[in-house]
Amino acid sequence: MKNELSRRNAYNDFDFFDEAMHDFFPAFYGGKNHGHKYMRTDIKETDDAYVMEVEMPGLDKKDIGLELKDGYLNISVNKSEKEEGGKKDNYIHRERSYSCQRSYYVGDVKKEDIKAKYENGMLNVTIPKEAPKQENQHFIEIE
Repeated sequence: MKNELSRRNAYNDFDFFDEAMHDFFPAFYGGKNHGHKYMRTDIKETDDAYVMEVEMPGLDKKDIGLELKDGYLNISVNKSEKEEGGKKDNYIHRERSYSCQRSYYVGDVKKEDIKAKYENGMLNVTIPKEAPKQENQHFIEIE
C-alpha cells in the first residue's frame, strides 16, 4: 500500500489529463509495474496442486466472480459503492468503485476440482495438477 501511495504522489493527483496519460502510457512515464495495481497474484506449487493467492482487499465475496472457460480461469471484480437511503453525497472524486478482470491459463481442469476461498482480503484458489500421462510401452517380440 505504501508503494502505491508514493508512486501515485509522483504526479499531481488533481490533474485529470496527467493521470490519464499515466494510465495510457505507463512505460513512457517510467511506470513499468503500473498495469497490475489490482489483483496482484502469487502462485505456488505443491506436490499435487497449484495455489494462487490473489490480493483483493476491501471486497465482499459477492463482488468476485470466478469462471473457467476454454482452459482459462477468469477472475473478475465488480465493486460499486451504492448510495444508502435517499441521501446523496457531493463527492468530487471517487475511486472505490471499479471493475477489473484477469485471466490465467490452467489447462484441462474440471470446474468441480477447483477450490476457492476468500478471507481477509486474499482469494486463495487451489487448482489440481494434471495427472501425468503414463506411456504404455509394449514390447514386441522379435522372431
